[in-house]
Amino acid sequence: MTWTLDTDSARAALEIASEYADADLLNHSVRSYAFGARYAGVHGLAYDAELFYVSALVHDLGLTAPFDSHTLPFEEAGGHVARVLTAGLGWPAARRARAEEVIVLHMRDDVSAAEDVESHLLQVGTSADVSGLRVGEFDPSFTADLLAAYPRGDFGPSFLALVEDQAKRKPECAAAAYVAGGAATRIAANPLDRFGRQG
Repeated sequence: MTWTLDTDSARAALEIASEYADADLLNHSVRSYAFGARYAGVHGLAYDAELFYVSALVHDLGLTAPFDSHTLPFEEAGGHVARVLTAGLGWPAARRARAEEVIVLHMRDDVSAAEDVESHLLQVGTSADVSGLRVGEFDPSFTADLLAAYPRGDFGPSFLALVEDQAKRKPECAAAAYVAGGAATRIAANPLDRFGRQG
């Protein structure tokens, strides 16, 4: 299984994500892409692979110090990072806007595949990796290979600390609602952190 995409834009997104995200956040971004892409394959969903990959790789850069906005929710800040990156890559305005939209919507109410397939896939991928939603639907060998290639490390606690910080500083943002809705419990219960250790 290939966890990356081999296009100029995809390589640039991976390079930028690698420069700004720590290992836990970078691996989360790749796993989010992988879970979403696998889900699309299993369910026969046609999607723009490059748009999805680029969006997935940079979707959480708004949580990193250089891009953490004091006023904007982290997903909106991350959307702007995507717009700037893809402008430099020569993407047309409409496609740049789509990258921003996909990132913003991953922190909004559920988006169906029929409404917006790339946004749906990022929601599927991130929710699987952060809280374990739907992980039982993935082939265990796929999940094992993915976790071996991109280990979780301390992702759960470190991600929780990041979103709790966002919630504290920006109480009206989606992260605040996420934290108030029991994020800590769901993250701690993620079966991916115990994957392969059962029995």
